[in-house]
Amino acid sequence: MTDTDTDAINILHTQLISRWTETEEIDAIILSDLGEITLVVKPAYIKSVCLALKNQAEFQFETLIDLCGIDYLHYGLDEWSTTRASSTGFERGVQSIQSQIPESNWNKPRFAVVYHLLSITLNHRVRVKAFVENENPIIETVTEVWASANWYEREAFDLYGILFSGHPDLRRILTDYGFIGHPFRKDFPLSGHVEVRYDKNLGRVIYEPVDIEPRVLVPKTIRDDPRHELN
Repeated sequence: MTDTDTDAINILHTQLISRWTETEEIDAIILSDLGEITLVVKPAYIKSVCLALKNQAEFQFETLIDLCGIDYLHYGLDEWSTTRASSTGFERGVQSIQSQIPESNWNKPRFAVVYHLLSITLNHRVRVKAFVENENPIIETVTEVWASANWYEREAFDLYGILFSGHPDLRRILTDYGFIGHPFRKDFPLSGHVEVRYDKNLGRVIYEPVDIEPRVLVPKTIRDDPRHELN
């Protein structure tokens, strides 16, 4: 990153602080060491903040690059720890991550919606994040701000179960008809709940309980074994 880039990011950071430091709409404005700016917005104000980011002359974020959901349920946790590993051997994990959830230090809401914005006119970017309630994750749609949010919000609804109030057509977009659950949630099993196959006798596709045992593959150290040496 050049000095010119750094100066431009610092100017944008200052402008954002000047615009929202005295308001209740923003929880935080974060500038990372990598030069990335994140606005943490209270969900009740997401639409008004996005409108300001798009329309105000000093911002002009006319493009929504991406919108996605995040589930922080297992944030900071993993199912195995090791200091030595190889790429040629694995073993099963011993401790289920579900048993570690009480040990997590995460003290914010479980779900968040993230918006990545680009100003083509001014050549700068910003990330907007809004945390939503755990039990009823819902936030206002921004389809009236950026039309491209339509399918992004449907994807976040489908995969995370986050609702977008005011969305013109909030349907699933990636999972199958009649799918139950939201597969990107951290407590959704990696192998799923059902499997699909074609039944020749019935002449149709049928759903059955999945028969794959959930497991975690853990890299382990492989020691030299003379039995495997090449002559």
